[in-house]
Amino acid sequence: MNIQQGHISKEYNDELEQLRLQVLSMGGLVEEHFKGATDSLLKGEIVKAQNISKNDFKVNAMEVEIDEGCSNVIARRQPAAIDLRNVFAVIKIVTDLERIGDESQKIAKFASELKINIKTTKFYTGLKKLAKNAINMLSSALNCYARLDVDKATKVVQMDSTLDNEFADLNLLLTNCLIEDKKNIEDILKVMWCARSIERVGDHAKNICQYVVYVAHGNDVRHGNSE
Repeated sequence: MNIQQGHISKEYNDELEQLRLQVLSMGGLVEEHFKGATDSLLKGEIVKAQNISKNDFKVNAMEVEIDEGCSNVIARRQPAAIDLRNVFAVIKIVTDLERIGDESQKIAKFASELKINIKTTKFYTGLKKLAKNAINMLSSALNCYARLDVDKATKVVQMDSTLDNEFADLNLLLTNCLIEDKKNIEDILKVMWCARSIERVGDHAKNICQYVVYVAHGNDVRHGNSE
């Protein structure tokens, strides 16, 4: 009986570990797409942008596969305590990752349509900084999940306010450009939408880190709730 219980426990642990590895694999793909999308935006690499748009289906397929895995674990294992928190966190995280994939696809789509050379515009530096910091937040959030690093996760959550301020500054600059450069209104609007997508990626990275805290401590710290 003890041997069988040990076998079942190992099988259960393997299933939970498989879910974790699938999340990290999906996270790696999403991070690659987001980096590629922002790179294509900043450098005007149309082919790269088009490839990212076409490959978004891979992210969606991974979300469906992981969701099915979570449903199977819940139905067969009836997890409790930290195991249940782990499964719930996986479900939430893959939703955020799928949405990051959607934002990356939007950025890539607009990047492939732009006629202006962003490098020659006055908002290039601000856009580049925003993208760099959002990429850093996403990469750090995935590392926090991989290591269940609560301390680092808390710091990444705090980074979101800085990203929000950078977005507000950039949005103001872009608004002024709309007024000054009437020939390129359509392109500037597309850049504004890209900037909004980049800022939203920061929001999703923040969410991932909040789920890390939830798994480790059982506290739901979303919306400022740390009780």
